Amino acid sequence: MPRVKSSVTKRQRHREVLKETQGFTGTRNRLFRRANEARLKALAYAYRDRRTRKRDFRKLWIARINAATREHGMSYSHFIGGLRDAGVEINRKVLADMAIADPQAFEQLVEVARSAAQ
Repeated sequence: MPRVKSSVTKRQRHREVLKETQGFTGTRNRLFRRANEARLKALAYAYRDRRTRKRDFRKLWIARINAATREHGMSYSHFIGGLRDAGVEINRKVLADMAIADPQAFEQLVEVARSAAQ
């Protein structure tokens, strides 16, 4: 079998990995092996956290809606249940934004939910 020299390919691969880990600290952006480990871990975290981010935002929206509805003397669960009974289909992202940006409109929604819940 002929001898295969891999120096060019290896250098290209190393350079690519080290370029991807440029912002990392310590040996994680200088030594190939440490950089490669850090890169693989970072890619795994990025994949995982793209899903976690969705959960985190939903939690944030619910907390904001809950705080706003309690200012009007209603709990989050009664508010959401009332909106569902009234046939109002607004997602939590919009509700949370409305609670902060447009309190008057949010108060009207609370009244709609309150009247539908009774």
